[in-house]
Amino acid sequence: MRSIFWRIVMLAVFSVAALALFLPSTPLSKRLPSFWADNVPKINLGLDLQGGMHLVLNVDQAKAVETHTQRLSGSVEDALKAKSIPYYSVSRTGGSAITVAYPDEKTKGEITKLMDDEFGVFNAPVDESGRLLFNLSEEEVKRIKDAAVSQGLETIRNRIDKFGVAEPIIQKQGEDEIVIQLPGLKDPARAIELIGKTAVLEFRLVDESMDAAGAASGGAPFGSEVLYQSAVNPQTGQVEKTPFLVKKEPLLTGDALSDARVAFDSQYNEPYVSLTFDSNGARVFERVTSQNVGKRLAIVLDGNIHSAPQIREAISGGKAQISGGFTYEEATDLAIVLRAGALPAPVNIIQNVTVGPTLGQDSINAGVRAGVLGTALVLIFMLIYYRLSGLVADIAIFLNIVMLLGAMAWLNATLTLPGIAGIVLTIGMGVDSNVLIFERIKEELRTGRTPRSAVNAGYDHAWWTIVDSHVTTLITAAVLFQFGSGPIKGFAVSLSLGILINLFTSLVGTKVSFDIMNEKFRVKRLSI
Repeated sequence: MRSIFWRIVMLAVFSVAALALFLPSTPLSKRLPSFWADNVPKINLGLDLQGGMHLVLNVDQAKAVETHTQRLSGSVEDALKAKSIPYYSVSRTGGSAITVAYPDEKTKGEITKLMDDEFGVFNAPVDESGRLLFNLSEEEVKRIKDAAVSQGLETIRNRIDKFGVAEPIIQKQGEDEIVIQLPGLKDPARAIELIGKTAVLEFRLVDESMDAAGAASGGAPFGSEVLYQSAVNPQTGQVEKTPFLVKKEPLLTGDALSDARVAFDSQYNEPYVSLTFDSNGARVFERVTSQNVGKRLAIVLDGNIHSAPQIREAISGGKAQISGGFTYEEATDLAIVLRAGALPAPVNIIQNVTVGPTLGQDSINAGVRAGVLGTALVLIFMLIYYRLSGLVADIAIFLNIVMLLGAMAWLNATLTLPGIAGIVLTIGMGVDSNVLIFERIKEELRTGRTPRSAVNAGYDHAWWTIVDSHVTTLITAAVLFQFGSGPIKGFAVSLSLGILINLFTSLVGTKVSFDIMNEKFRVKRLSI
């Protein structure tokens, strides 16, 4: 009897705990005390149940290769200068090649040796009468393309995590696509802008050798270009663009940032973005500002100038700020993309589907109706076919559902429409387990065993069959979770939890009911 008592206590504790975890995820949460409803983790609804956004992005891998090759051309030029090797020019040619113009045959050999020693990612050079053409190897081009998608995936994930979307699904699709699902999103336009923003931050010197307006109409001098600062005129509401002539070569980039956050100007209470550089970036920023006192430093983001303040003194401590008449949301989004890092390549939205909450509610209603109807038919069948033992199995199935939903809430899991199908499937697994046990008990009763002996033998003989079927299904669910997409993972989660809980309710929950009948009531004949 002691064993029966502790098993009953264990079942009661698990059932009460499951109900306590699950109820805040239901409409009854409005009637629960606030300390209960607000502090208990809840089941999140997937995109197919609560609505939201489904995006498919295409990563511009060719642009990633071009950008990487352009950076390599700068590194090659620096290496030639460091080795004091004469050259005429270093430039990117096409998407994945670098051309080095050389003065003589001796220099040609030195350049070739330097490229072999320090830049092993290029194929053997092609001599084009005074110019050496170095093409990136196919392996390097593939590596750059794969890295662009992987880095883009991670950067977008960081941005969305900071944006505050619960349980987003972000994963690679094919060679160059990224799939994003954002359940329950309230502001799709802002999310699209945040996800797709390239966010290349550069600090460049303003070229004051000539007037910016004249450079815009007549052409910029070598090494400089004209960029614009956009501002909204408060009187007219029109966007006004102011030209700036800036150096092409950035003195510092956003790669040196360690933090970016929103702050407020003490004088006008306007939001701005406060930047903090890492140790190396702080040293470079201090050197740049100390060497250019009196000059203007333009802060350029994605080719647009946000501000161009004058450097009055050397700035130490690695602090800077970007101001420009931001709203709080604009400043917050800018801080997010700077903090999460720049995308390695531009992304293009090739599919944008918004699932409305009405469609989601229809899916919930249909799924719940299907689940309730299927469960009711199973419970009725068990009750008719196995009589009192069927009622015991029905109670175990009910406990299985309650504990499963409680476990999903505890794990803060996402419930999808396939997840509801997984719950219904676990009901079938629970019935299957009880059918195996009951049929084995009936076989033992036919041999003349007593009810108590038949129950014990039935559970002992059915044990390994039940465990074997559940473990093989669990392995399948694990594979689905590892390699499946978002909805498939939802199915795998509910199925896995249901299988584990079903082992407990089938082998412990129903057994204790039969033990109570045999120990306390000493039944002479089982209703089975």
